Amino acid sequence: MFPEILTLDAIRKAYAAGSTPLDLMDEVIRRRDAWPDKAVFITPVPDDLLRAEARALMERGPEGLPLYGIPFAVKDNIDVAGLPTTAACPAFAYDPPSDATVVARLRAAGAIVIGKTNLDQFATGLNGSRSPHGAPRSVFDADYVSGGSSSGSAVAVAAGICAFSLGTDTAGSGRVPAAFNNIVGVKPTPGLVPNTGVVPACRSVDVVTVLAPTVADATEARRIMEGYDAADPYSRTALPVGLRPAPRIGVLTASEREFFGNAEVEALYDAAIARAERLGATIVPFDYAPFREAAALLYDGPWVAERLAAVEDFLNSNPGDFDPTVRRIIEGARGRTAVEAFRGQYRLNELRQKVAPVWADLDALLLPTSPTTATVAAMQADPVGENSKFGRYTNFANLMGCAAIAVPAGFGASGLPAGVMLVAPPFTDDALVPLAAALHHEAACGLGRDRDAAIPAPPPPHLPEGWITLAVVGAHLRGMPLNGQLTEPGGVFLCEAKTAPEYRLYALTGTTPAKPGLIRAATGRAIALELWALPPDAFGRFVAAIPAPLGIGKITLDDGRLVAGFLCEHQALKDAEDITAYGGWRNYGQERTL
Repeated sequence: MFPEILTLDAIRKAYAAGSTPLDLMDEVIRRRDAWPDKAVFITPVPDDLLRAEARALMERGPEGLPLYGIPFAVKDNIDVAGLPTTAACPAFAYDPPSDATVVARLRAAGAIVIGKTNLDQFATGLNGSRSPHGAPRSVFDADYVSGGSSSGSAVAVAAGICAFSLGTDTAGSGRVPAAFNNIVGVKPTPGLVPNTGVVPACRSVDVVTVLAPTVADATEARRIMEGYDAADPYSRTALPVGLRPAPRIGVLTASEREFFGNAEVEALYDAAIARAERLGATIVPFDYAPFREAAALLYDGPWVAERLAAVEDFLNSNPGDFDPTVRRIIEGARGRTAVEAFRGQYRLNELRQKVAPVWADLDALLLPTSPTTATVAAMQADPVGENSKFGRYTNFANLMGCAAIAVPAGFGASGLPAGVMLVAPPFTDDALVPLAAALHHEAACGLGRDRDAAIPAPPPPHLPEGWITLAVVGAHLRGMPLNGQLTEPGGVFLCEAKTAPEYRLYALTGTTPAKPGLIRAATGRAIALELWALPPDAFGRFVAAIPAPLGIGKITLDDGRLVAGFLCEHQALKDAEDITAYGGWRNYGQERTL
């Protein structure tokens, strides 16, 4: 009835075939009870309440509910009305009067909360073993950590208990556990998703994340959660930023590679680089050193004082209720001064300026999610040293305001998985999706604990409302001289296409760079073109700058659609060469130097 790993597509197909949300809640209850690792959930939603919510949804019906009957879990530092919020510290527990904004938005879309999941206490850790409720384990080997701090959330998805889960990410907590459990972790740009109703770790850089089997599923949940919230002082809105159609991807140089002796993870990182290149990316080694220095500020600099600010009163009154390692980390902030905080801000901004040329040259970075893993026993023997290894390539992202998507990268001979991340400048969240999904698809490493599950093909680009589709036939094609006029304002490549078989193409004279002219004619053929999308304001500026004899009109595609595209005035064709027989500007250019 339902597959081993619950994806949105599989659930929707099951409902279309006659299954119901009540059937799925019965299956969720069965899987939750049967899973041997009892450290995954802190507070499961009682069985009768799950069934009651399913029945209420069925009475209402799926119309207008994009996540109708989809089960999800919530990290226990995020408020869910009716369930205590504990942050994995029982003495800290409180009963929230309302859902966190992100939970409210998901429930309003028809999703069903199945429980609150375990975490490194107060979201302080990347390993998942700093909790009085026990350490959730890797779904592939119970001797190994699951990753943290969103440990229970990752295991719940990878075990097939729910379709997606919410985590949080300050230093990598929504990405490292994804890598250790063969699932996807989507970390939005800080401020894109509201933090209202979330127990803060470092309030200025915390991000609510989504863990899911696929990039598409995690992204769908993220899009429902995102949007400005005046109750969150760090909430932001901005226009999305695009990538080049053949993106330039930064990879680690030999001097900045550190895998702590884990040859399996290094080999899987190299394989992911090769996949990115096969997918059309240009691979560019870059200097990670300034990013690494920024990463060190999160724990070695004054930002650790934010962790103290979040729980100072409780720490003063209840020091014995803290996990010893968590307490030691947070108490390390005592004595930090405002002077140190300002100096830290100064240094971070200096580093942002230092890496600005990297972002000018590159679209995204491809990094190991974690350079290694560890057994629970090794982590408990050296809780700070082992944990610090996990954050080597994650800690900088929120301080730098980046978007990131972590995807599975395959398995080593040990049977343990590893992952890689795409990390890019703010508000590239949607732009990263196609490449991240393609990297996961090409890795062919399954979904969660089901290593044989088929990975969906990458989804088409997501276009914000109001964006305008444009057909280009010449100098604006990918790799052509004027393509930057599309990519620089955030244009998104959609696909290759063809006109209806009633157009002619001409090589115009006296144009620099060389340009073709497309006209509609009584006799002609289908002409190759590309479809792009632009924001409305960028489209207006683009059209206003087009020189005569070219202009924008309506072009009929071979599938019957009408789109805006380049057409030419007839008088400009007097001395032009008819190149219709080539079928397109790119074919013509292969025989001529344009």
